[in-house]
Amino acid sequence: MNRIKVNLEKKQSKSYDIYIGQDILDRAGLLLAKNNWAARYIIVTDSNVETLHGNRVLENLRGMGIKTDMISFPAGEASKTMATALGVVERLTELGADRTSALIALGGGVVGDLTGFVASLYMRGIPCVQIPTTLLAQVDSSIGGKTGIDLPVGKNFLGTFCQPKGVFIDLAFLETLAPREFGNGLAEIVKYGVIDDAELLDSLEREIGTLRGDRKLLERIISKACRIKKGIVEIDETEKGLRRILNFGHTIGHAVEAESKYALSHGEAVAIGMTAAVLLSEKLKYLLTEDRERVVSLIGAAGLPGRIPPGMSTDGILSRTKQDKKKAGATVHFVLLKKPGMPFVNGGVPEDLVREVVEEMKR
Repeated sequence: MNRIKVNLEKKQSKSYDIYIGQDILDRAGLLLAKNNWAARYIIVTDSNVETLHGNRVLENLRGMGIKTDMISFPAGEASKTMATALGVVERLTELGADRTSALIALGGGVVGDLTGFVASLYMRGIPCVQIPTTLLAQVDSSIGGKTGIDLPVGKNFLGTFCQPKGVFIDLAFLETLAPREFGNGLAEIVKYGVIDDAELLDSLEREIGTLRGDRKLLERIISKACRIKKGIVEIDETEKGLRRILNFGHTIGHAVEAESKYALSHGEAVAIGMTAAVLLSEKLKYLLTEDRERVVSLIGAAGLPGRIPPGMSTDGILSRTKQDKKKAGATVHFVLLKKPGMPFVNGGVPEDLVREVVEEMKR
């Protein structure tokens, strides 16, 4: 089992470990018992993960003498709402959860974000443990403490920072992932290579087609992605500076995702957003054409889209970018690229150029 420490030096009580390996649930249970984070645990999951893995995880923990219960809600982005969060809170009170309890987020990004959100608020805050079951959650949303729910105005518009007590990444969960869901995680891994790590970028260009079938390679790539994410979080825990580069592809990506009414998955939307970001970078004379082509080629090799559905409203997309929660006043911030490994935040992209790129990507 590979162990990576997220070292939040300003407040050591917030530091935690990421554990990565194959079939590590037994060891996860041992660590829960050893660390004594709570007197009892409540697993929060969605209807899909409950069917696939919920009872197995529940019985595993109970079999180790850990007092554990489980709550589930309907799967999908449509459940990432205040109504669902309040429903989870109601179930927690029915189960008698108190400040000696902790939540276990068992699922993908929606489960992790919503569970962390509830944990940060329930009785002014109780511990949370992340057990991500999708590739996207394993390399991204389970690490860093961001939580959130969606509002009609935008994705993750209401949220908190709530660092988990630990993250347990079991590659065995990935065996049940549909190809589309696996591709969602690849989008974030591609992002890490493009913005931070030349070695990872080179490796993905050589091996992305064999990644899913090679467990040793997959563990190495996931570990590399987690190290990149944790390194950025350690420097900028609450996204005041450097951590903003992790939003590469997300400004237009989130807008397209919401405009599609979430018919596009998060990874597909981020892939589209990354394509838009490198096109903007090229048109603004920051990025060489050959580097833009390299990024777009890798997105395609990952089986991810690089085009916006032609029927989608350009005005709708632009309107949603103006509602982006990372904007400052009327200024919309884009993470652009000077070259692979050199991202920067630019708030001066002309709206007519954004419109031009969106229209170009619909053709």
